[in-house]
Amino acid sequence: MLLPRVARARAVSAANRRRERSIERRLQTANFRDPGTFESFDWEFNRQTIDRADFEELATGDFIRRRDNLVFVGESGLGKSHLIQSVGRRCCVLGYRVRYVTSAGLLEELSAASGDKTLASKVRYYRRFDLLIIDEFGFDKLERREYPESPSLLYKIIDSRSRRGSTALVTNVDFKDWTDYLGDPPLVMAILDRMVDDVIVQRFEGKSYRAYRAEQKAKQKRRSRPTTNDTKGGSSS
Repeated sequence: MLLPRVARARAVSAANRRRERSIERRLQTANFRDPGTFESFDWEFNRQTIDRADFEELATGDFIRRRDNLVFVGESGLGKSHLIQSVGRRCCVLGYRVRYVTSAGLLEELSAASGDKTLASKVRYYRRFDLLIIDEFGFDKLERREYPESPSLLYKIIDSRSRRGSTALVTNVDFKDWTDYLGDPPLVMAILDRMVDDVIVQRFEGKSYRAYRAEQKAKQKRRSRPTTNDTKGGSSS
């Protein structure tokens, strides 16, 4: 009886190690920029407008199984990037293939691939993931200024993934302003048509946590400055 139990324990241990290695590979491939998790997010700061339950539901990966798209939209500093990467990490653990990239980084890659005639291969690469996260779409005019073909390049990625996988877009540009941002109405309509088909939209509202942290750091810095007396070595007796 002892030997079968030992063999089973070893088999379970080996299976767990293989699973951990697989998770680690998926996390490395995902190329997340930040180490944030659900546990490190301050859920109390905007408790009335950001409900943890909504994001825990996304972290089950059911939206990926349904091939639904996902849009996080709202002003900067509310935790959109933190939470989308947290969702992505949970999905990696569940076995989904995830890739994280910023909009500027993606367009830089696609523009370079277009120049050296490898665009089709690059599009196939991004098509193979169960979840593609495109962060920081619309954070500045970089995409349109430096990459004039950005609407066409973005369309190729979105179209190639349509109904094949889930695409998550993190942006501070509302849908109605995409045309003004990208400057190509027909292509913008085509992108929207594919993104909003079975899309889950999470709108972020509230106080900027980033601005709050900057304010707290500034206050701490002011408090740590030496007083006039400290600078002079104290008052004379």
